[in-house]
Amino acid sequence: MPLDVTHKALTTRARIDAFRAMGTRVGDMVAAWTDFFERFDMAKYGSEGAPLHDPCTVAYLIDPSLFTGRLINVEIETGSELTLGMTVADWWGVTDRPKNALFIGDIDAEGFYALLAERLARL
Repeated sequence: MPLDVTHKALTTRARIDAFRAMGTRVGDMVAAWTDFFERFDMAKYGSEGAPLHDPCTVAYLIDPSLFTGRLINVEIETGSELTLGMTVADWWGVTDRPKNALFIGDIDAEGFYALLAERLARL
């Protein structure tokens, strides 16, 4: 799950308040965590909220329809000292290499938070 995508579903005051409004220990705990991360990311990075990287990955496994992307060729650089380990995504198909990965490019942020809240409410 690329960081470009997880940063499209940042925490907001309304989203954090929705967790707290569940009125459960889980809702209170998730609100406390996300409140901390939001304040930390806003102070350290100047962002408008905090991304939830791991929950985005889990959400994709539960409901892939919340995400969009395309099948492209992705390779990992293994031959260069300067770029060793770099992920090279051929988004525009310029290499004519076979497509080997679904590269996620966007997220339905509201749908993601709705799914997250619905699943947390079950706990």
